[in-house]
Amino acid sequence: MKIGELSAATNTPVETIRYYERERLLPAPARTEGNFRVYGDGHVGRLGFIRACRALDMNLEEIRVLLRFRDGSHEDCSEVNALLDEHVEHVEERIRELRALSKDLRALREQCREVSAADQCGIMKGLDRGGFEAGQRSQSHVAHLHGKPGRKGT
Repeated sequence: MKIGELSAATNTPVETIRYYERERLLPAPARTEGNFRVYGDGHVGRLGFIRACRALDMNLEEIRVLLRFRDGSHEDCSEVNALLDEHVEHVEERIRELRALSKDLRALREQCREVSAADQCGIMKGLDRGGFEAGQRSQSHVAHLHGKPGRKGT
């Protein structure tokens, strides 16, 4: 099948397929004499696996590890278990951050109970004061993306 057919079969944008090829998550497909990419069932299955991982918010490095095991590693799956445990910790931390963010947003919203001129708006004044630690929280999230500082999170 051509890339458009793979895209339709997996509900994956063509550019995403090309991106996964560049990142070497998908093997390079065969080419026709006209230089069109030709994909097979293996590509469909692998792309489905990648998309399932992405739906669980896994980054490319985590997916690479899982693909290594999927591709026939005969090691025990303790590394897979550890990866998933770490990912669960990341998700739980992100949930805590989002709850704190929601609390800050609700508190900020309480600053403007009545419609008024923008220069009198309690929300705008609250943002000008910077009394909500949003900057610190977002920096914290970036620093621990998927559990480890410095790890790529795509």
